[in-house]
Amino acid sequence: MLSLSYIMISIIIPTYKEEKYIRDAILQFQDLSIPHEIIVTDDHSPDQTVAIAKSLSVKVLETENKHPTIAANRNAGARLASGDFLAFFDADSRVVDAGAFFARALGDFDTRKNLVAVTGAFWVSPPIASLADRCVYTIFNIVHYVKNDLLHVGEAPGKFQMIRREAFEKLHGFREDLVSREDGDMFQRLNKIGRTIADAKLIIYHSGRRSRAIGWPKLLYIWMRDSFSVAVSNKSRSKEWVAFR
Repeated sequence: MLSLSYIMISIIIPTYKEEKYIRDAILQFQDLSIPHEIIVTDDHSPDQTVAIAKSLSVKVLETENKHPTIAANRNAGARLASGDFLAFFDADSRVVDAGAFFARALGDFDTRKNLVAVTGAFWVSPPIASLADRCVYTIFNIVHYVKNDLLHVGEAPGKFQMIRREAFEKLHGFREDLVSREDGDMFQRLNKIGRTIADAKLIIYHSGRRSRAIGWPKLLYIWMRDSFSVAVSNKSRSKEWVAFR
């Protein structure tokens, strides 16, 4: 059985112009008693993201030049990490009770010895969630469950992924050549060396900012286009990962 006293979790938050979200992104873990570290990897933000993160006494990696992809930014954080597990969160991802959340995630790893990664259920924060948000994420969460737990082919968004460190290193991290779909690709590759699950009791809320910026029809088209492109040609069509922040 995993001992929570001896397990280290590295929480990695990639950022670029996240001054609106970064404080709450960090403070949501302030009462977490499980050994952990928080690593903010910033892509040379021109705003106050880095200053805010530094004021909260977490590890901050600043780059002189912006990474070409969020995958490269996540990998940079992983190289600084000392944890047994790497937990990747987007800056606008939120959990209600970090202690209960990670205890549940670690319990998944403890009871499934071949488990290499977990993801959760994703919802737009209730106060701002629209009917379209609830419908779309209901479908997404079902798809994630089917692809991970039933079909064993893997799928997960970058909003939250928790991965065994040795599995992450065996795969050499996220594919830095993919501007998008690097998150789903990671879980698909992880399924070739172990198992992944989508635990519906690991609930992650987020801002829904991309759908707010361009609308669900266009966003769904972009996601489907990139998914098809990666599946067929092993390349994503999108050229800029922060285009819709």
